[in-house]
Amino acid sequence: MNASMTLHWKLVIDTTDPHSQADFWAEALGYDVEDNSALIERLLGIGAVPIEQTVDSHGRRAWLDLIAVRHPDDPFDADTGVGQGRRILFQRVPETKAGKNRIHLDVHVGEGRRAAEVARLEGLGATLLYEANVPGGVWVTMSDPEGNEFCVQ
Repeated sequence: MNASMTLHWKLVIDTTDPHSQADFWAEALGYDVEDNSALIERLLGIGAVPIEQTVDSHGRRAWLDLIAVRHPDDPFDADTGVGQGRRILFQRVPETKAGKNRIHLDVHVGEGRRAAEVARLEGLGATLLYEANVPGGVWVTMSDPEGNEFCVQ
């Protein structure tokens, strides 16, 4: 595939509380919570969206039912706040998580840093599920505050 065919993508995670999930993952990964307030204020100003679809988050107007986090070094659209690189979007759904994830994040922390990182993530609200030490590798499986599994390697 040539470079002009490369696709841009984001990971979307269903959640019952998008803002708390975004806060957890922003802190866990060192990402920035996107600031869509300029776009939202413009849309509110022209009556394109009702105020009920927004919420105050981090002292600024945000979408009630979705929020994203992005890598701080990646580009973003200054007019909308939308990231154009590594990005995770959290969207509100009515149901809670049921069953095992079919996709998950692996967080790579580097040699000798796993135990400290696991402790830090537990302090943010993650739960240690189990530790694996198999011929193919060593990792810790954890869950975020809503029960979504992820691995720390």
